[in-house]
Amino acid sequence: MEDVIELLKEKSQPVPVPLELPDEDDLVVVEEEILISLPDDYKLFLLEVSDVIYGSLEPATAMDPQSHTYLPDMAANAWDIGMPREYIPICQHDDGFYCITQEGEILHWSESSASIEDEWPSIWNWATDVWLES
Repeated sequence: MEDVIELLKEKSQPVPVPLELPDEDDLVVVEEEILISLPDDYKLFLLEVSDVIYGSLEPATAMDPQSHTYLPDMAANAWDIGMPREYIPICQHDDGFYCITQEGEILHWSESSASIEDEWPSIWNWATDVWLES
């Protein structure tokens, strides 16, 4: 996990207006807005690397309610199009979402098939296999 965090931070691309990392209080606000608790690994992911800009994917963020990647808005959109409510989206992709279960597994849910298409055992595996390869 620490290696993945370090690698993501190294690969982060500079941008004119960088993203901010949330603190624990910001995550409590997000949990209250989506009415579901965030798995521990996802909290760590948001606290450590949700400011990383890399590749073609834009994972959810927890700081700027005006951003198209703001987690509560992304969750509302995902649930509105049929993604099961027990999944929390971590990143929008094509016609679906990468999402996390309460057990910390990452799934790719597709709107067109309304099903799970791929799985990863943790957000760190997903970051290595998907985000860093995007």
